[in-house]
Amino acid sequence: MAAIKVPEWINAELFEDVLKSTVPGYTKVKTFKADIGSAAGENYATIMLRVNIEVELEDGKSKDVSYMLKLPHQLELYQEMMKQNNIFDIERMMYSEVVPEMEALYKEVGVDVIFGARSYDFKGAKTDYVLLEDLGQKGFKNANRLEGLDQTHTERVLKKLSQWHAASAVRVATKGAYPEILNLGFLKEESRPMMTDMIKGMMARFLKVCVTYEGHEEYIEQIKNLIPVTVDEMYKMAKIDAQEFNVLNHGDFWSNNVMFQYDAFGKIKEVYLVDYQLPKYGTVAQDLLNFLLSSTKLEDKLSKFDYYIKFYHDNLIEHLKILKYTKPLPTLRSIHSSLLKHGVFGYSVVTGVMGAVLLDPSENASFENFVGNSEAGEAFQMQLYTNPRYRKHIQVILPWLLNRGALETSAPTSS
Repeated sequence: MAAIKVPEWINAELFEDVLKSTVPGYTKVKTFKADIGSAAGENYATIMLRVNIEVELEDGKSKDVSYMLKLPHQLELYQEMMKQNNIFDIERMMYSEVVPEMEALYKEVGVDVIFGARSYDFKGAKTDYVLLEDLGQKGFKNANRLEGLDQTHTERVLKKLSQWHAASAVRVATKGAYPEILNLGFLKEESRPMMTDMIKGMMARFLKVCVTYEGHEEYIEQIKNLIPVTVDEMYKMAKIDAQEFNVLNHGDFWSNNVMFQYDAFGKIKEVYLVDYQLPKYGTVAQDLLNFLLSSTKLEDKLSKFDYYIKFYHDNLIEHLKILKYTKPLPTLRSIHSSLLKHGVFGYSVVTGVMGAVLLDPSENASFENFVGNSEAGEAFQMQLYTNPRYRKHIQVILPWLLNRGALETSAPTSS
C-alpha cells in the first residue's frame, strides 16, 4: 500500500483567516507542520491530517495551536462513491447546521450539551475537506477498540447517543423533516450496484471462513440464504417507517468515532462524537446495533445487551421530556421491536465494521483493501474474519443472532 502524502497545497497561508478568527492576539505563523493524523486501521473513510502551527501573538509570546483536517482519498472507486454520496458536503452540513441546531435545543431549556468538535472553513482548498479543532488538545482520546468498551464507558456513550437522538426527534417534531440527503443516507438507489458488488466480495470471503467457526452447522444454511439478499435487506431497513420511533442516526457509530475526556483521577468528564459523514434519519436500531455489537467488550456484548437498551431508553425518555417532546414517547418494548425487526442489520455490523474494530493495527488496513476485490483486498478481508479476536466474538454472536431471528430474510416489501 502506497504511503499517504500530505498534499502540497496544505500550507500556512491557507489557515490565515482561521487563525485570525480563532486565536486572540494572533499576528503571524512562526512554524507550520502537517502530518498524517491517524494510524492505519484507525480511520478508513478519509485521510486525516493533524496540522500543528506555532503562532506569534501581539504581546510577542508564542502559542501552539492544532487542527484536524479531513481530506478525500484519490482512489477511483472512492471518487465514484463520492459522486453518489459526497460525505464531505454532508459532514460540513452536519457541523455547520444540524449539530448546532440540536445543541441549541438544549440551550433553549437551560441544558448545556455539546456533541463534538467545532468546525472551520478556509478559502483556497483544492479538494473537498472538513477542518476541525483538534480535540486531542483538550485531552480527548479514543478508548482501546481492541479491548472493547466496559460498562462505564458504554453507559456514557449511550447517554450521549440518547441526547443526540432525542434532540433530532424533537427537531423533526417541531420543524419538520430533515433534508432528503439525511433521510436517504448512503443507501441511495443509485448506489445499490456498487454496494452489491462490494458486499458480494466481502460475503464470499466471510462464507469461506464461517465454515471453520465452532458451531457453524447451526446457522450456516441461513447465512448462505442471507448473503445474496444482504444488500436488499439493508435497503429495506433504510425505508423510513412512520410507525417506528425515528431519529437522525449518527450512522457510523463505533468506538473510534467516540472520544473521551478524563479528569485527573481517570474518571470520564465528557464524551464527544466525531465523524458525521454517514447520518441517516430512521430507526434507532441502526446506531444501537452498530455500536453495541461492534464496540463493547466481549464479556458484556450479549449478556448486558438488554440492560444497555433499557439504559439507553431511560436516558432517551429523560431527554425527550427535557426537550418537551410533544409526540407519544417510545416504549422500551417498541425499541426492542425495532431491534428485532431490523436484526439483519446486526449481521451486517458483525460481518463489516466489527471486523475492523477487532483487527490489530496493520499497514494493510486501508479503505482500498476494506472494500476492494483486489488480491490485497481479499487477503485483508480474510485477515478480518480469521483473526483470533474476531473469531471469539463472532462465534458467540452468530448463534445469538440466529436465536433472535436476525438471520432470517424478511418477506418481500412492495415498493
